[in-house]
Amino acid sequence: MGRSVLSASATFDGVDIVAALVRAQSELVDTPVSGVLDAQGNELLHVAALDPDLAVDVLIDFSAGDAFDNALAIAVEHRIAFVSGTTGLQAAQQLDLENAALRIPVLWAANFSLGVAMLRRLSGEAAAALGQEFQVEIIEAHHALKEDAPSGTALALGRAVAEARGRGLHEVARRSRDGMIGARDPDEIGFSTIRGGDIVGEHTVMFIAAGERIELSHRATTRDLFARGALRAAQWIKGRPAGLYSIEDVISA
Repeated sequence: MGRSVLSASATFDGVDIVAALVRAQSELVDTPVSGVLDAQGNELLHVAALDPDLAVDVLIDFSAGDAFDNALAIAVEHRIAFVSGTTGLQAAQQLDLENAALRIPVLWAANFSLGVAMLRRLSGEAAAALGQEFQVEIIEAHHALKEDAPSGTALALGRAVAEARGRGLHEVARRSRDGMIGARDPDEIGFSTIRGGDIVGEHTVMFIAAGERIELSHRATTRDLFARGALRAAQWIKGRPAGLYSIEDVISA
């Protein structure tokens, strides 16, 4: 995703990449960005630390759970806006995001696709309008290397449905089924996970009642759309006051 953001930045007016951060242990440290891909800023080197004298407006983070902590710490230390798409965060890390939002503008999203943001909105609206008669199942599919399940996007969709019905997701989520499980609880939100190949990302929210079914789906065929969404979010959050923002705020602007 970092490479996708670098590449997509060349097509965004008013966006300048001034640093390309990687882990301290990365083999890319001190190598030119242009050696990895044809990106904006051919003079840039991959670095493990942010130059304190560098003027930065927004830090875009697509990393893993352990590297996320360092990225957030850099943003807080330098008082720059933080846009993150890292999923699989622990409860303590979610709390760190909320605490950081007291000092800097923070936008975290499980998925930076603007289409997925609309899917989340539509799922909440459908859940509220259809009521308990329609039971909800969420199916997600991703590439074989994805480590967390269900995906952060699937959980965000489930959260939208649960909140629209006045419930917390932790109360109604059913993440697995196996063996003699008995009849389905009508209030539960079921999650099904598929992993394989190079699937970029697919999500379907099913509303199921006797004799009928509604399916709301989104399929991503390239990671570039996530990069473009993150860059749009970065443009939107620049200069905003400290606070916790969402991708829905961006599409509502």
